[in-house]
Amino acid sequence: MSTTLPLFWHLSSASKKERLDASAKLLAALEHFQSSFVPKPTSPETSEDDEDDEDKATGKADGLDALNAQDVSYSIRRLIRGLASPRESSRLGFAVALTELLARLDTVTCSQIVQLVLDSSKTQARRPLCSPFGLTSVIQSGLLLRDATLPSSSTSASDLASFENVIAQLIALGEKKSWLRESAWWSISLAVDALTASGVSWKDDAVEATLSAVYAEPKVWTPEKLALTLKLQAACPTRAWKKLLAPTFKSPEILSTGNLAAVARVLKEADADEDVEKDLPKSGSWKPQVHFVWDALLDHVLPRGGDRARPGKSTFPEFFRIVVDESLFASTSSPERKYWGFQVFQKALPRVSAGDMPMLFTKNFMRSWINHLSNSERFLHKAARQVAADVLNVVKGNPTLGFSLILQLTGLHGSRNFDKLTKTKTVETILTSMDEDGIKAYIDYLLKQVNEEQTAPGSASADVDADADDIQALNTRRAWIVDQLSALVRNAAVPKADGWMQTILDWLIVHGLFIVAKIPNKSAIAAVTAHGSHTAFSDDLRRACRERLLACLAELTSQATVIKDDEGKASKVPAVAADGRLWVSRALQTIWTLEKDTKHVRPLDEADEDEAALRQKAREVIARVQDVHDDRREAARGVELLLAATLLHAYCADEDDADPDALESCIDGASRMFPDAPATSKKPKKGRTPAQDGAEDDGEPAPVDVLTDAVIGFLEKGTAYLRAAANQAFALLSGSATASTIDLVLAQLERRDPAELMADEEDEDVEMEGAGEDDEDAEDAEEDEDSSDSNGEDEEEEEDEDEEADLELRKKIEEALRVNGIAAATGDSDEEESEEELMDDEQMLALDVQLAAAFKARAAEKRDGKDVDAQREATHFKARVLDLVDLFARKHAASPLAVRLVLPLVALVSSTGPDERQLADKAAGILRTRLAKAKDVPALATPEDAAEAAKALDALHALARKAPSADALATLAACSLFLSKALLHAGDAGRAQASRLNTAFFDELVKRLPAAAWGLRADLVQAVGGALNAYRQAQCFHVLQTLVNQIQAVTEAVPFMATLSAALLDALNGACADAESAVQPAHAKDALKLALVAARQTKRVAADAEAVAGAWPPAKWAALGSALAASERFKGVTSLPAMCKQVVQIVQAQQEAKKSKGKNAKEGAVKETEGTGPRRERRKRRSARWTRWRRTRAGRRRSAKKCVKRSPGSVLEIRSV
Repeated sequence: MSTTLPLFWHLSSASKKERLDASAKLLAALEHFQSSFVPKPTSPETSEDDEDDEDKATGKADGLDALNAQDVSYSIRRLIRGLASPRESSRLGFAVALTELLARLDTVTCSQIVQLVLDSSKTQARRPLCSPFGLTSVIQSGLLLRDATLPSSSTSASDLASFENVIAQLIALGEKKSWLRESAWWSISLAVDALTASGVSWKDDAVEATLSAVYAEPKVWTPEKLALTLKLQAACPTRAWKKLLAPTFKSPEILSTGNLAAVARVLKEADADEDVEKDLPKSGSWKPQVHFVWDALLDHVLPRGGDRARPGKSTFPEFFRIVVDESLFASTSSPERKYWGFQVFQKALPRVSAGDMPMLFTKNFMRSWINHLSNSERFLHKAARQVAADVLNVVKGNPTLGFSLILQLTGLHGSRNFDKLTKTKTVETILTSMDEDGIKAYIDYLLKQVNEEQTAPGSASADVDADADDIQALNTRRAWIVDQLSALVRNAAVPKADGWMQTILDWLIVHGLFIVAKIPNKSAIAAVTAHGSHTAFSDDLRRACRERLLACLAELTSQATVIKDDEGKASKVPAVAADGRLWVSRALQTIWTLEKDTKHVRPLDEADEDEAALRQKAREVIARVQDVHDDRREAARGVELLLAATLLHAYCADEDDADPDALESCIDGASRMFPDAPATSKKPKKGRTPAQDGAEDDGEPAPVDVLTDAVIGFLEKGTAYLRAAANQAFALLSGSATASTIDLVLAQLERRDPAELMADEEDEDVEMEGAGEDDEDAEDAEEDEDSSDSNGEDEEEEEDEDEEADLELRKKIEEALRVNGIAAATGDSDEEESEEELMDDEQMLALDVQLAAAFKARAAEKRDGKDVDAQREATHFKARVLDLVDLFARKHAASPLAVRLVLPLVALVSSTGPDERQLADKAAGILRTRLAKAKDVPALATPEDAAEAAKALDALHALARKAPSADALATLAACSLFLSKALLHAGDAGRAQASRLNTAFFDELVKRLPAAAWGLRADLVQAVGGALNAYRQAQCFHVLQTLVNQIQAVTEAVPFMATLSAALLDALNGACADAESAVQPAHAKDALKLALVAARQTKRVAADAEAVAGAWPPAKWAALGSALAASERFKGVTSLPAMCKQVVQIVQAQQEAKKSKGKNAKEGAVKETEGTGPRRERRKRRSARWTRWRRTRAGRRRSAKKCVKRSPGSVLEIRSV
């Protein structure tokens, strides 16, 4: 047993893997012992007497030792005793091992093991826990129904008495310990399943015994008894079930419709005959786990694998409605029972089909689910969220169920605003998981809901009998439908298809811009024929349709679609559908088609002659630019997008937002940019870009400038639709941009005083009012009256808005009057005037001061509010303009026009205040990421471009000298590097007195562009002598050292080193001679470090020693070392002369190397004749001496250690050793 005892400890481990490994090893060892065991031969007459005597002697009367090895018998007893152990997972580990052992042994009987379990339950302190585990192991191992006999014996392994004993013990255990009843009856159900599948000879008797034990008390019903009844009815359908189930259940089929109410009461542990709870066997404390009976119930009402339900059984909708919805989710149910209901729903959800899916989302369940899901403080909030997660997982596994689920969540028992009420994204996530067919079905469902109206009984028409509430409900439903259709298009996660997106756009256009006068049988626009409107849309709904139309087009304009060209090459193109047409153009095509169908639809607002002519001209220009297919196709696409977006906005905009000037400007710019048809278009004149080709010579702006100005106008309005159209149009037009175009965009970033902006707006308002007065003088009297009425209404609205703002002012005035003894007017003016006392001059002056302060404070509040609003609007507008700059910098970083972006962006970074910090960060990001890290270098093709870049670089260096922070200096350095790549030119800052430049500004240039920095060598050397102070001189030394480290073997290197050496000698000798020099020892040390690095580099690149000595004359550097040692300022720093000596040694080492090289050449013949024998011998002798010395030293160390161990306190002995 020495090999099995350690394994019992690991059976209690908390790790499942460790328990299973220990069980496997234990079983393998026991099988080995049992296979090698040989029972003792005994005669039949004496076997029983001897066995009894042996059992009495050993104290073991179970008879296991007769046919089992000693280890096996011990293991069986040990495993049974371990079932009651409370340590960690002992019960699980020991039960598994016992079950597997009993399944493999054929030398034990069921009665033996059951008796051992019962005896162990009596002796153990926790005996109630031993019985269910032990009896369950007997059942699951198959020993309970084993029909075989023991080896060399006629005794059967199991019999009817053992089966009845097991069933009786489990039933008694459930009655005594209510908290074990569910586990005990679950074991009984396992025994019934095993009995049904077995073929023992006493099967029928066992069934009768089970029925007698289970239905001994016919009026007492528990969930466990209900679960066992389901199994017994399936196993024995011919029994007299009506007699067994009476009087609690009326029908012999326990799940028939008539029995469902009683089943529901049983499942919530109430009396099955009444609707109140009585003294029934309770299961102890409430358990969060749902009862195992629900699995059996769902297996019967939702059979798997195509099993057909038995006749007389209720359907699943009836079962779920009565047993679950009206019982567990009733309004009077406790949170505990609702928690069970949520678990039952989770179990049923993956089982139901698409047809039965609506039956799960019943009224009470949806109410409880929404209530607990919407408030995080409710008890079952986490359970409700888990239900929502399971619903989403089901849709992900089967997208075809998505449409059915959405119908339930937004249908009769749910809410159209399900996501808003529950504060989740359940419906939105389901939509993203659906396929294209599901999305189409959902759209059809939404469109069918448009005209569903509640009509009174017997009424002929909804328009006649619908009251105000019905109209309001209809409008609310239609508004929700409009939002849902818009959300489908705007949600990027929803799988897109041109078909259903075009359907939504057409529907929004029809109901937002047109009135359906007659529903045709056939129309090119499906939105006119299908789901025709019976009740007219309200003005608010039509406005909502127009707004959602523009929002959808804004989203589609921002999205990119993969388009394949004629060669099969795929590319992402923004703002287009799968056929390559712009979404805005497709929407306009729908509008033009509806305008032709005057018989069935008519426009909501009729356009006047001028507006109609302008729209027709825009349509012609759009058709013209659509036919451009040469190298100007991208610009033509941008013009088409801008013009179509402007025209569509003119259709959808309200009267207050309409801007015909913008459309006219776009038409003018597009007409001049593409004046002729593509077949007769001419090439642009020499020296002119395509964008300038349409410009006149009389000073008119270029066409691309006109279009860019329209783009900027879109950004001023700030709507998502106009902003998306402006960005995409400018991205397409940026290839045709000119210098004036970039200047026009950058001019919007100039900082202006908000007060000036407000003053300009007021001047414009005054001019417009003056023009309006002139126009009104020319109108007739009736129009004057109408306009006066409308003005009066506007004034009344403004007065209403100002009342709230002036309330504080009135309070201040009343307080001032009250302080001076004047009460507020109450309406009795005569009495007040008679009782009022006159005020003297001092009181009048005090009152004037208080009233003036109140009015002044009010005026300041209005002024401050206007300034803040204007500043905020200006900041947002500049942020949108920076988006255009970012687009241009990303697409055209190699353009010469990119140079023009640098200074304005730098000015924006350096001049913005704390309120505009986001603008500065955005501009700095464009400079650092788009320009400085661009792979392409701007191509400065003309001298004017180069001169402009050089001028910008000079301006950058001027700004860098006064940079306020390190971040600003880093941004300027990145810009300088960008311009230097194009110019291969850098500036000098050594002579600037007020400059804040540091060496980091030039280090990047020297390291990343060493070839360009090499051209600055003469200027840098000259700066050493011309620097204003020692600090600037030290900075020059640092930059020169970086440059020297990057030097290559070029012909100009040695002459440069000579010049550098002379400059260093002059600077250091001058510092030694001049007693008032500001050069400190640290500065001199930096200069000598530079000399050492330069001397070594000269030695590396020079052709011979004479060149090194000529560049770094040893005599002069030796004299410098002496001068430094004798100087009063430097004589305390001994490292300075030493560094001079190192320079001399570098030069002299080079000369000696040359001499030794010549000497070695002369002695080459002698070495060849003498050979290398003597030299090798000398090396061997030297190595031997070194080896002996090391061994001697090691021996001395070992002796010292021994001495320390022998007498650790004797310091003298240690030292002597």
